[in-house]
Amino acid sequence: MSQKQNKTLRICCVALCAAMYVPMSMYLAVNIGTVRISFASLPTVVMALLFGPVDAVSTALIGEFCKQLLTYGITYTTVFYLIPPALRGLCIGLFTLAMKKQGKRPEQYRWILYVVCSIAATLTTIGNTLVNWLDSILFNYYTPALIFGGMAYRFVIGIITAIVVATVAIPLVKLLRKQPALR
Repeated sequence: MSQKQNKTLRICCVALCAAMYVPMSMYLAVNIGTVRISFASLPTVVMALLFGPVDAVSTALIGEFCKQLLTYGITYTTVFYLIPPALRGLCIGLFTLAMKKQGKRPEQYRWILYVVCSIAATLTTIGNTLVNWLDSILFNYYTPALIFGGMAYRFVIGIITAIVVATVAIPLVKLLRKQPALR
């Protein structure tokens, strides 16, 4: 495959995964108090495992931006809400790059991938908490209980969700790698 075809393929994959991110974050999600259980990270994780950090971060940024526009419109903090999902893509994508440099595929190392996804989920939770704090300060609704009260619960749910998403992503990536264009 030529380099131009490869770039076109990657752009199309980012667009498709970003498009899947939006309904997965809006309609395949459950809110329980201040905790949101969502599988929106699946497209980002798949892109990170297939292509690395640039495509994963692009998927997260575009998908989250569209979600923010459809849910809240543009506010002072819209751009800040894009950072936590991008952190997930960056963390898992960097792991993929490290594995590729060793000539390995990240999905072949399931337990290491679970640890990396758990770290990425922790970073995402910290990022979301900080952005929620900033939003609450700017829009004058800050209370410590609201922003930091369920933080331990959010960490646990985030890690469990990350492990479930990784469990789904591994066979999906293996299946996608069987496609001639994605080898």
